[in-house]
Amino acid sequence: MSFRLLHLLKPFLAYMPEIVAPDRKIAFREKVMWTAITLFIFLVCSQIPLYGIMSSDTADPMYWMRVIMASNRGTLMELGISPIITSGMIMQLLAGAKLIEVDYSLKEDRALFSGAQKLFAMVIAIGQATVSVWSGVYGDPKEIGAGISFVLVLQLCFAALLTMLLDELLQKGYGLGSGISLFITTNICESIVWRAFSPTTYNTGKGLEFEGAITALFYLLTTRKDKFRALKEAFYRKNLPNVSNLLSTVGVFGVVIYLQGFKVDIPVKHSTQRGQMGSYPVKLFYTSNMPLMLVSALQSNYFFISQLLYHRYPENFFVCLMGVWKNLEGVPQEFATSGIAYYISPPRTLSAVTADPVHFLAYVSFMLLACAVLSQTWIEVSGASPRDVAKQLQAQGLVLRGGEKDQTLYKELKKIIPTAAAFGGLCIGAISVVADLMGAIGSGTGILLAVTTIYQYYEILLKESSEAATQDIFN
Repeated sequence: MSFRLLHLLKPFLAYMPEIVAPDRKIAFREKVMWTAITLFIFLVCSQIPLYGIMSSDTADPMYWMRVIMASNRGTLMELGISPIITSGMIMQLLAGAKLIEVDYSLKEDRALFSGAQKLFAMVIAIGQATVSVWSGVYGDPKEIGAGISFVLVLQLCFAALLTMLLDELLQKGYGLGSGISLFITTNICESIVWRAFSPTTYNTGKGLEFEGAITALFYLLTTRKDKFRALKEAFYRKNLPNVSNLLSTVGVFGVVIYLQGFKVDIPVKHSTQRGQMGSYPVKLFYTSNMPLMLVSALQSNYFFISQLLYHRYPENFFVCLMGVWKNLEGVPQEFATSGIAYYISPPRTLSAVTADPVHFLAYVSFMLLACAVLSQTWIEVSGASPRDVAKQLQAQGLVLRGGEKDQTLYKELKKIIPTAAAFGGLCIGAISVVADLMGAIGSGTGILLAVTTIYQYYEILLKESSEAATQDIFN
């Protein structure tokens, strides 16, 4: 029955646009070119405003997913990669739970599963776009009118489809890495650079202040007579990015890059060809940034639904149990003040930790437990479990050095991989919590996603450059 489910989707998949896989090996320079073009299109769409918006001054229900989901409010990239991430997460979990049977060794099954993910992503995009317009994010639907509302939904769905195709273009081998990782990293890095050097000014009651931390530092040092107080304000000012936030961000970057080098090498050798030996590395971050992406997707979608429901039914007990949302400190953005949403959202400052330690402990427990559990779950559903890796190494004719049977290699992998996945997930969750408490720019989750993705691109570039150099030598 589960196998037939994918085949039932065949008639619908025929209408989904698809990027054809390349019929030749794409040169490294051409991959760089396509990656740059993809990024350029994404950045342009992130600046094109949606036609028909009447108001964007209300609280942003998707505030929590903006940076991590590569989303930009009021533009074509309003939904960002949220439909793709949510669809991929749900489909992978369904496949891992055997509710959808997929044989990845069959090309037809792989194509059907990939097509089903895209179809499901479009369904999610239509749902998110419709709910956003209906809930009044872009103005009162009655004032906007049915025609403009439909145009808004159409624009958001078109942008979601374009994002999927750009991601598929890179993943099919025309570019480097994946579009999802590229878009997330670009959005986070853009946010960090802007908050460091932004020339935008705000009147905070003490006079005009620059938003950018570095810009404010130089401005305060040049305009204030008391240089010590100027430095103190630049490092510890509230409500706007400060130098301490920037230094915390740099520190988190350094820690994550340092931990990327931690790994356990499993010695292997070729079973038939003598003298061919090597090692299979199992990194501390075995599942990379996937646990954080899954946790972020769960949190963001939960916050989105909770906030919309609270605006509609503020007196309902179950809605309030999900989360109560209020404006804090006069800013237009709303934050959870009680309910489940409050306890799974990070404390905003260190003083908030001391004021409500229960909130802090609940958030830390949620992040550590969720990252560890989802990390272990992901290795099972993504084909990275000890048994799957042992089969892949066996197919290459590799066995454990000093072992006699493939089962020995499986036992060795079973001892290391689940531990690396769980402990790596715990480390990622802990770093994310610490980064949030230190006020790192872009949130702890966002910084970790950016660093791990940049490191992956660094490894891809090294590999591609090495292959290109080898090919040039033989030519």
